[in-house]
This record gives sequence, C-alpha cells and structure tokens, in this order.
Amino acid sequence: MKYHKILLLIFLFSIMSNTAQAVYIQGGGTLMDWAHLKKYEQSNSELKKINDPNRVVFMGNSITEGWSNFDKDFFINNPFVNRGIGGQTTPQMLIRFKPDVVNLNPKAVVILAGINDIAENTGPITLENIAENIISMAEIAKANDIKVLICTTLPAIDFPWSPGMEPGPKVIKLNSILKAYCDSNDIIYVDYFSAMSDEKGGLKVPEYTTADDLVHPNLAGYKVMEKIILKALK
Repeated sequence: MKYHKILLLIFLFSIMSNTAQAVYIQGGGTLMDWAHLKKYEQSNSELKKINDPNRVVFMGNSITEGWSNFDKDFFINNPFVNRGIGGQTTPQMLIRFKPDVVNLNPKAVVILAGINDIAENTGPITLENIAENIISMAEIAKANDIKVLICTTLPAIDFPWSPGMEPGPKVIKLNSILKAYCDSNDIIYVDYFSAMSDEKGGLKVPEYTTADDLVHPNLAGYKVMEKIILKALK
C-alpha cells in the first residue's frame, strides 16, 4: 500500500510539473520560465561572441518587439539589438535584464516599459513600483558602465484587451516619476510622449496608431520615435 502511495505521488507531481510548464504567462513564458528567458537565449549566445563597442540594446515589450516588424532596417543599419517581448511587464524585464542586456556588453541601453504594468498584465502593481523596477534596471546598467536612456511610456487612452482602466492619467504620472529620477541622476530622458499624444492623453489616431489598437505605433509612429531616439543617442 505504501508503495502504491509513492507511485501516486510521483504521478501527481509529474502532472503538476507538466501543467506548470503549459500554463501561459503574459510575455510568452510559462510558470517554469516566467520571464521568458529562453526567447533570446540562443541569439544572446551568438552575440556575446561578437565585440561591438557601439552596441545599443533596446529593452521593452511589444512596442519594442514590433519595431523590427515595421522597420527592420532600423535595427539592421544601426548597431541596435531588439530585446522586446510582447505582453511583458517591468518585473519580467528586470529578471531578464542581466542575460538580455548586461551580458551583451552594450555601450547603452534604451528602456521603454510600463504600459503593460498599467494594464495589469501580470497583476496589480502601483505606479511607484513600476517606476522602481525601471529604476532598478537603470541602476544595474550603470553599475556595469552601460549608458542609460529611459523612455517615456507611450500614451494610451484605453486597452483593447483590458478596457476601462483609464490609463491616460496613469501614464502621465508614471512619466513624471521617471523624469524626476532622470533629472536627479544624470540619465537621458527620452520623451516620445509629447510628440505622440493627443489632447486626451492617448496615442494619436490615425496618425500613429489605429482606432482598434490604441497602444502600438504604426510605421509613422515608429518613424517619429526613431528621430527622437537617434537624436538622444548622439
């Protein structure tokens, strides 16, 4: 009887383990890889073999990841590495900051984050905690002699996947916290927000996004961002 109980426990543990791996986490990970460290694991391994003194890593969510889809030449023609993962929040980015940014030995890192936290993709979180996660990434970068550029969270009037959360004023408050930190710590503050927001605090429609999206830039939106970030990097 005792032997059968042991077999039953092993069987149940096996089911629980497989279930944990199968559960979907925002950002494409699983309970066994919550920050989706495997996404860029192979690419990181190859990049570490190449010494590029001007390398810049773009850390972010779907807004960063989608950049390559709309204008892949921006990352091909410049020494830029895209490390965006759609759906991710700042605690997930913080976990993967070392392998996806620091270990690539870049000259600079461009951090664009926060909108998915406001949408509560991985659960409730305060604006202060969101800012602290971004600040922690900045501090890790500075400790490794990596120049830091913190970008404003892009404007959003609503979330199609999570409607009714009124992100507009939250984005403005988060950006004010980030600006104050940048001003006090000699960090470059990259202001996408001012150039891309409408009078209601949303991303301009139809100039920079579509009415059924509201969050992700179109090609014209990315072109505005490119002009701003290239100036900041100079």
